Amino acid sequence: MSRLDFEKPICELEDKINELRSFNSEKKANLSPEIKKLENKLVKMKIEVYQKLSPWQRIQIARHPDRPHTLDYIRLIAEDFVELHGDRLFADDYAMIAGFATVDSQKFLVIGHQKGRDIKENVMRNFGCAHPEGYRKAMRLMQMAEKFNLPILIFIDTPGAYPGIGAEERGQAQAIATNLMDMARVAVPIVAVVIGEGGSGGALGIGVADRVLILKHAYYSVISPEGCASILWRNSVRAPDAAQALKIMGEDLIEFGMVEGIVEEPLGGAHRDPEIVAANIKKAAIAHIGELMKLSKKELLDTRYERFRRIGKFIEEK
Repeated sequence: MSRLDFEKPICELEDKINELRSFNSEKKANLSPEIKKLENKLVKMKIEVYQKLSPWQRIQIARHPDRPHTLDYIRLIAEDFVELHGDRLFADDYAMIAGFATVDSQKFLVIGHQKGRDIKENVMRNFGCAHPEGYRKAMRLMQMAEKFNLPILIFIDTPGAYPGIGAEERGQAQAIATNLMDMARVAVPIVAVVIGEGGSGGALGIGVADRVLILKHAYYSVISPEGCASILWRNSVRAPDAAQALKIMGEDLIEFGMVEGIVEEPLGGAHRDPEIVAANIKKAAIAHIGELMKLSKKELLDTRYERFRRIGKFIEEK
């Protein structure tokens, strides 16, 4: 498992405990009391470290290479997932996953950004940065879900849409803008969950939802901390300062009305126990979808419209 700088003392203690367990098992030594003491020390250390994380440290957890991605959560919460491909205009985009699945006997369209686990897969997935065809594929299938009256579950996890020349030539900005407009009019419930990085228009391109949830250590921002620091201070090294100033973690986003709920993670992040996090996501998503399915189509669209009108509301001082 990869180790972040602030996790090193925890990982070193975990390694020591594992060594003692192995030695205790092989040599049949009576080391159980010592192991127990170290386990208690480990619990206290985890609580002390992980309950006092700065926004920048939490962003590092959101980017952790072992963190579960969209396909991991689909495997854990959904049945009979059938992936569909292509935008019917140019190509398929492996950075954007989309298909139909069953969650708790309810049929869903599931969409999400997908990052890779190694260099080869990351190149194939473009590090989770979707091209225009990814956003067009997502919109094509959302309109299909609307025809069959199926709710939509979305997983957001991208540093941003791909800004390359080819993507711009094929209409990246227009693809995202079209999604913003068309998602506002898709007359089925939409729940989005930010599971890692929620970067800029790349995230918002599939983020126009009735309810937006965010994992405890995920972030949702108009710009990355490094990009913000480069603009404000001409130095990306000040990314930790930007992360603090941007207020892009779940607690701040709830206050701003950007998200409706925080999905809890185990101490250390989702990669420590993906099954628990998947169960938490499933429970929250099903609950929100159940509430939304009670609304008429007009009520659903009106409520979605008002939700976004409230964000960034300008209040004039008298």
